[in-house]
Amino acid sequence: MTAFINDPTIPKRKIAENERAFAFLGQMPIVPGHTLICPKRVVARSEELTLEEWRDILKLKELICIAMKTSLGAEGFNFAWNEGEMAGQSVPHFHLHVLPRKAGDGGITQYEPRSFLYRPGIRDISPHEELADLADLLRKHIAQTI
Repeated sequence: MTAFINDPTIPKRKIAENERAFAFLGQMPIVPGHTLICPKRVVARSEELTLEEWRDILKLKELICIAMKTSLGAEGFNFAWNEGEMAGQSVPHFHLHVLPRKAGDGGITQYEPRSFLYRPGIRDISPHEELADLADLLRKHIAQTI
C-alpha cells in the first residue's frame, strides 16, 4: 500500500494542516470523527520524525481535540499509532490516530491491553526479579546510545 500523501481521496477528507503535518478523517472510523495525523514527509516510524515534525503533529492534535470537543461533544480521547507490520501498521506512513470519545459511542472504554495486543501465553503480574533484570538490561543499552 502507498503512503497517505499519494491517496487521491484524502484531500476531501482533510480537516487541517500546517507546515509539516496534515490531518484527515479516517475512511474506516472506529467512532465518528476518527482522525489520522501524518507528517507531510513520508516516514514509516516515529523515530524517523524530526522534532519539528513532532511539534507540528502535536499542534494539530491540540487543534483537532478542541474542535472535536465543541463540534462533536467529545468528552475524552484515545490516541494511538501502530509501528511496524507486526504491530498492525498497514500503511508505511506514520499516522497518529485521534479518536473523540463520549458516553454511549460504542467504543471500548475499559483499557485492557491484552484484549487487543498480542502477548504469548497468559501471565499475571511479572516477577519483580524479572522486571529488575529487564530494567537493568534496557538501562545498559540506553546508556550505550547516549
